[in-house]
Amino acid sequence: MGEPSMQAAKQGARTVDREHTRTPPLRPGDYTPADYAAVVVRAAREAGVSPLLVMTVLHNEAYKPHHPLLERLWQWWKPGASFGVANMHRATFERVRRAHSLPERWQDLRDDPALAIRTAALHLKDLDRKLPRRHVHRYTRDELLALGYNTGERNMRAFARGVPPGPMARSYLRRFRTNRVRAAESLADGGKPRDAVTGQGLSP
Repeated sequence: MGEPSMQAAKQGARTVDREHTRTPPLRPGDYTPADYAAVVVRAAREAGVSPLLVMTVLHNEAYKPHHPLLERLWQWWKPGASFGVANMHRATFERVRRAHSLPERWQDLRDDPALAIRTAALHLKDLDRKLPRRHVHRYTRDELLALGYNTGERNMRAFARGVPPGPMARSYLRRFRTNRVRAAESLADGGKPRDAVTGQGLSP
C-alpha cells in the first residue's frame, strides 16, 4: 500500500475514533480510563509504544474530572491548566503537533479524548527517543518515560543518570506503580468495548 493510502487509512481511523469515543462523564466519580481501552491500543500501536504505558499514564492523570465543560471552567480559573484525558499542557502539545504535523489545536483536547490519547502516545514516543538506552536500574524504562511525561524531558534524563526525583515526582511514580495493575485490568479484553453498566466486555 502506498504512503497516501496509509495516511488516508490512519486519518479514517482517527475520524472513527473521534465519532465513537464517549465524552468523559460530568460526575468525576463516573470516569474511568478503561472506557478508552480500544483507543489506547490503537494509538499506542500507531506510535510504537506500550499500550500498558499509555493506559497507566491515563490512570495517573485521572485525578480530576475531564468533562469538556468542567475543563473550560478549570481553564477560566487557571488559564495555564492542562487539557484532555491525558492532562497535556499547551507547550507540550505544540511540540508534539510540530513534530508530527498534527492539524488539530491544543483546545481540541478538551472535546476529543481520542486526540488526547493519540497525542499522549506520540509524546511518550518522543520521550523514548530522548531517553538513553542505559540508565540506573532502580527505574524501568516505562517508569522513566512516565516521569518524563510528568516532569519533562530534562528531568527524565537527570533521573536516568541517578539524580533523585523530588517529592511530587516520587508521588507520581508511586501512583504509576500502583496503577499498572489497574491499567492491565483495563486492557485485559484487548481494548474491546465495555458495557457502561456492568463493566463487562461486549461481544463483537
